[in-house]
Amino acid sequence: MTKILLEVVPRDIDTLLSEVKFVKNNFSQISGINIPDLLRFETRSWVAASEIKNIFPNVIPHLRAIDFDLDNCGDIIEYLQNNQISSVVVIKGDPPTDMSKRVYPTTSIKMIKKLKKEISNLKVYAAVDQYRVGIKDEFDYIEMKKDAGADGFLTQPFFDLRLIDIFTEKLRGMEVYIGISPVITEKSQSYWESRNRAYFPKDFKLTMDWNVQFTKEVISYCSKNELNMYLMPIRLNLEAYLNNLFK
Repeated sequence: MTKILLEVVPRDIDTLLSEVKFVKNNFSQISGINIPDLLRFETRSWVAASEIKNIFPNVIPHLRAIDFDLDNCGDIIEYLQNNQISSVVVIKGDPPTDMSKRVYPTTSIKMIKKLKKEISNLKVYAAVDQYRVGIKDEFDYIEMKKDAGADGFLTQPFFDLRLIDIFTEKLRGMEVYIGISPVITEKSQSYWESRNRAYFPKDFKLTMDWNVQFTKEVISYCSKNELNMYLMPIRLNLEAYLNNLFK
């Protein structure tokens, strides 16, 4: 059965708990929570995960590889173990814009290896960025992450089923979560195109109806192909979006 994660931003603990409880009580289709690690907020993803894991046991915090010195990362290892966080997703991470926070030359590959070595029962997901480089280069990167011990993958949001088909062929046999993010403003589309080099098909429309219909098509596709998905509703009314999608 297809599992559907919801990405929830940890702006603060009270808001996070309120949103997660609302989702748990109203949308049984959501089976887990995915938490990004955003430096502009005080609450780190793994702390947020420990706060909500009693509500959603399937909670997956992001870990930014460049934030960790692999020779001195005992604190995060201990935190994950002590708080019984069972899954994480490792991303490379972007350097802080003002470089006020120290970063390290730690790659996703090295971080995945370290986590699998230190916590054998931890499920470590890796990221797929289908827009970062050419498809062949990203496929090679996927293989490197598999070799490093990745248990599965979470992708960047897709906006075209044809591109999903290309990448899921490569990911066949792995536990995969296909990312979906509604885009309903020109500013949001510009962000995805300029910052993330995302591809939008010719029939794409900046409407909730188009985005909801596309998401439903992806849910159907994932169900037929033994894939999972995660929803990333950025700056949207969460209740309105999920009601449109599931009710």
